[in-house]
Amino acid sequence: MTEKNSSIEDLTGSQSLKIATNEKAEQFSDKMREIGLKEKEREAASRAQLMGVQYINLAGFPISPESLVVITQAEAEKLKAVCFFLGADSLRIGGLDPKNPELLSLAAVLEKKLHAQVTIYLISQHSFDFALKLYDAVPKIRKFVSGVEITEEEIRKFEKEIKTFRDLNDKLSEVSVTDMLTLIISAAIKARSSDIHVEAEEKEVKVRFRIDGLLHEVAILETKVWPQIITRIKLVSKLKINIEDRPQDGRFTIFMTNEKIDVRVSTLPTAYGESVVMRLLMSSAIGLAFEELGLRGKAFEALKMEIQKPNGMIVTTGPTGSGKTTTLYAVLNKLNNSETKIITIEDPIEYKLGGINQSQVDRTKGYTFASGLRNILRQDPDIVMVGEIRDLETAEIAINASLTGHLVISTLHTNDAAGTIPRLLSMRVKPFLLAPAINAMMGQRLIRRICSHCKQETELDNRTLSRVMTILSEIPEQSGFKIPAPDLKKLKFYQGGGCEECQGLGYKGRIGIYEVMTMDRKVENLILSAHVSEYDMRAIAVENGMITMIQDGLLKAVDGITTVDEVFRVAKDITAKL
Repeated sequence: MTEKNSSIEDLTGSQSLKIATNEKAEQFSDKMREIGLKEKEREAASRAQLMGVQYINLAGFPISPESLVVITQAEAEKLKAVCFFLGADSLRIGGLDPKNPELLSLAAVLEKKLHAQVTIYLISQHSFDFALKLYDAVPKIRKFVSGVEITEEEIRKFEKEIKTFRDLNDKLSEVSVTDMLTLIISAAIKARSSDIHVEAEEKEVKVRFRIDGLLHEVAILETKVWPQIITRIKLVSKLKINIEDRPQDGRFTIFMTNEKIDVRVSTLPTAYGESVVMRLLMSSAIGLAFEELGLRGKAFEALKMEIQKPNGMIVTTGPTGSGKTTTLYAVLNKLNNSETKIITIEDPIEYKLGGINQSQVDRTKGYTFASGLRNILRQDPDIVMVGEIRDLETAEIAINASLTGHLVISTLHTNDAAGTIPRLLSMRVKPFLLAPAINAMMGQRLIRRICSHCKQETELDNRTLSRVMTILSEIPEQSGFKIPAPDLKKLKFYQGGGCEECQGLGYKGRIGIYEVMTMDRKVENLILSAHVSEYDMRAIAVENGMITMIQDGLLKAVDGITTVDEVFRVAKDITAKL
């Protein structure tokens, strides 16, 4: 036993000595390699001095992905040069040969393209190899010029980590500046936000999401990171990074597995820096069917009949953000078939529709709604959509088109359906043209739906309940939705309690409230009379059985779709007239 133990101890000691010797050899080798690299860096620095250029050692230098992808990996390998810094108005490139004519030519192109001053540094082979390896860590960033790819895996990851807006604020303080934009966009997609607002203030930068029409503050950023974030936003949006004193507009695309999201970007100079708004245009949003808009009863049947007519004009009205474009797209989707030629003129084109020719206004080239519409009529369309009627010229061309065998659908900025005719007359449209041209006039708003996951019954205070009962009692008999007086006292109302599903808001999604007026003999006689007022137009419509927007909203509240408070909030400009 003693000899065996002694042998084991000798063997163990021998192995330990061997390991120690190997470690010392590795340490010596590393030390010699380090000395060799330092010597090569000194040589590179000396060579730079002789060439009259600046020198930098990139080993360990924090090169951001945005900087790296300014030069593609293929170009970097060919020119033996990389971009290692990208600022608001400067760009720095490191190359093995700063005097390379091809590299100098690329620098001139980048200087013009990015409106930034380019400086070329001399770097060693070791620096170049170090920077080249960084390309492997940013495979998606290479696509930034044409779009940002956010995978569903990333979305699901953020969904698990971000349950509330507070979670988003906490997470933003942990991630790198490079990941902040992706995180903000991912959170906005999860929250069903239509717009992302990033606003620079004196002591902080606020991030707000517009969800179902209302803005909600979701995060606060430190002012020191704002220049880097806005530089990245400008890069992916193809905006000029050195322009900060005037507005700019750009766009980029987020590629999802099943859809793509176009992001329209607007920057605006403010007192404490630039403000950025990013509008998220999801391709899935255009799939809304005509039957799902929220129209009901007589209004639904009337509009359905009017859009089937081969000619005439349908006008939808409401303020900005009331869903007019969505309604027009739903109508176009219903009418779109292989036998029908549909052409639109929009400002801008928000969603691409298959099978429909869409044209965008460009005032810088003199291509306005009026000139565009005039050219569209030469294309032999069956249906024409005009994004908005803003002036007499556009109105007259649209009306004449509706009188010569075309179905024209458009929008107008008035408060309600009754304001359509007075608004067109104020543009100096001839009264005798309006009656035969117009088929239907709509007023609309968007109201938030109660979240189905936290929906609960609620009671109204006496004053609100009395107001609701008065408005509902005035619904005309002809509408088919008249509520008997005894039943008005038995009505139930609901609200959302707030849950993770709706980010604690109590609402999730939106639906339209509508009123629809159609042309008849009484309306025509009123148009041809000396004086046309909104009140007279509304009185005739109600006499014919029209449900007003406020009544439609309260009927949806009775059905448990929305809340009474939401209806009064959205329709406050209408109820002021009641």
